[in-house]
Amino acid sequence: MQVFEFHFNPKLRPDLIFNSFCYEPENIYERRLGSLYMVGLLKNVLPKNLQFLEKLAKLIKERYYKGTIFTPEKSLKESLREANEFLEELAKKGDVSWLGNLSFAVLSLKDFKLNFTKVGEIKFFLLRGKKLIDIDRKLRLQDIEPYPLKIFGNIIWGKLAENDIILVLTKEIFDFFQEENLIDEVAKLAPHQDFDEGLREILEQKREALMRVSGICLAIILTKEKILAKKETILPQISKEFSLREVFAPLLKVSLRITNLLRIYELRINLLKFLSKKINLLKNSLKTFREKLKSLTLNKKLILVLTLIFVLLLGFIFSQFEKSQRIKIYQKNLKEIQENLNLTEGYLILRNPQATKKANSLLKESWEKISPILTESRGLPKDFNQQIFSLKDEILEKLYNLNKLEKIDNPELFYEFKTEEFIPQKLIVFDEELYFFSPYSKNLFLLKENKETEIIEIGQKISLANRFNDEILFFSKPNQLTVLSGGGQSSVSFKEPYPDFNFDDFSSFKGNLYFFDKKAGQIIRYLYLGNFQWGEAELWLRKSVMGKSIAVDGSVWILGKDNSVGKYYAGVLQEKIELDIFPYSKDISKIFTSPYLPYLYILEPAQKRIIVITKTGEIMKQFQSEKFDNLLDFAVSEDGKTIWLLNGLKVYQIKF
Repeated sequence: MQVFEFHFNPKLRPDLIFNSFCYEPENIYERRLGSLYMVGLLKNVLPKNLQFLEKLAKLIKERYYKGTIFTPEKSLKESLREANEFLEELAKKGDVSWLGNLSFAVLSLKDFKLNFTKVGEIKFFLLRGKKLIDIDRKLRLQDIEPYPLKIFGNIIWGKLAENDIILVLTKEIFDFFQEENLIDEVAKLAPHQDFDEGLREILEQKREALMRVSGICLAIILTKEKILAKKETILPQISKEFSLREVFAPLLKVSLRITNLLRIYELRINLLKFLSKKINLLKNSLKTFREKLKSLTLNKKLILVLTLIFVLLLGFIFSQFEKSQRIKIYQKNLKEIQENLNLTEGYLILRNPQATKKANSLLKESWEKISPILTESRGLPKDFNQQIFSLKDEILEKLYNLNKLEKIDNPELFYEFKTEEFIPQKLIVFDEELYFFSPYSKNLFLLKENKETEIIEIGQKISLANRFNDEILFFSKPNQLTVLSGGGQSSVSFKEPYPDFNFDDFSSFKGNLYFFDKKAGQIIRYLYLGNFQWGEAELWLRKSVMGKSIAVDGSVWILGKDNSVGKYYAGVLQEKIELDIFPYSKDISKIFTSPYLPYLYILEPAQKRIIVITKTGEIMKQFQSEKFDNLLDFAVSEDGKTIWLLNGLKVYQIKF
């Protein structure tokens, strides 16, 4: 086997980790079981789970090679059984942050026989000749119930042939390959012996675009010869002073960086001049030193000691000079920051939108200037450090006030789930009652206004939900709706729009249903015919869009992958709102509004906050807390004044 591991930008997103694990038999007993390969990815990762993938892979590997008297299929089943027990134990202890965020694939190969399984959004392909086979479609996982928690289900097996190629892709990389038509390009490489070189060439041609995605591409070429896996991490080519992010940042940031670089170059020139003078002095000193040494009867050890002292002294002189030059640059930056703060005070006194916007811009500029200094503050003089942190605190205080950020130390705990009763993933509010659901359960958990609870049997695993007049619609994949009302519940199905559709978000307006398919970048609308019947599927967008979430209030609001918000009407973009907020947005996950609310509500788990803006883009409020460390979903009351946040097993309530 030849194995090639491509890891794309592992540090691009702080809330995302991924890894691949390739194990070859180490002795004659393990050879009976063949090779074992795993690919894992975890979204919305918490600090305590940074080693989650490694622990899971180690457990599966140790159990797999433990049963050497078993067949590879039996060993894999036993490994997955222990993996399920491990995950169930984590859930019982209250750690459910991985649930719904984990994608993990396991495959074993022995004598060209493949056994594999997966959970989450990982794609498998088989390349045979120039033919591309989506073997992922053949994998049908068993029902996953909360207890006993069964994440890994069925194992699929098949007989492969020499020179077959297995391709394993995480979702973001698969989507990228599709958008750039790379799947077909890779398929053309399959019959050639230089597959790895061809794949690298294809990836190199897309290097710039690849810098925007994170994930793994694992390629396994089935040959009789075993070759060690080759792991390659693809990262932006950046220098210490420069980064791709800064290249594409606003022009102001670029100019600030260029200014700093020029100052550094000036420092280097001054340093070279200084060194030149010192070298000449040293030459003279050394010449004198040699002459004196000739006249002295010193032993060699003493000469070495004196030389070492001299070199250390020289290094100290150089470091002190560079430090003093660096402090001069920082002092100049701090002076400019102080001038910006003085200007800001003047703008804030005017109290008009234009002046406030200018003040906000100056404060952000000041933050960009002081951030690099903060990272190098250690080792600087104490009084200088005090000045730096005093300015930092002043900048942040003003930025938080202007951007209406409220930090909550102790948010109100509304309810806390016990793992044995229910493990929620999403929620919806209806008549001040909260309904919790999960794609892993066929039940609803109802939390009433008086905190009484009730389990409602649905009979379908629920992925999405939305209010519909005086009822709630619960969506189950692929095309099932359950209508829940005071009189009970009923089910109805609607027509599939096209092959391989996958609905990721759902909203409704005046009885019409709007489904968002992220992969296709399309909104599918179903017109309401009455009596809980809907018509044919319509492709609503005139042009596909890369997005994450939608909300409908007459217009359709789409949260873009670039964290902007697009307002669409009749399938056409009418307005695009760039979120000009501080702290800067990183990875926003969900948007919500309704025809009765004047605001847009936006969730950002990566920065532990929920953002409320007007429908013209003005910031109304930001709520942030260190305790919002596993935000999964949120719901908003009919008047928009109460927000419920689902954070792992805890539900927090915010009123404003």
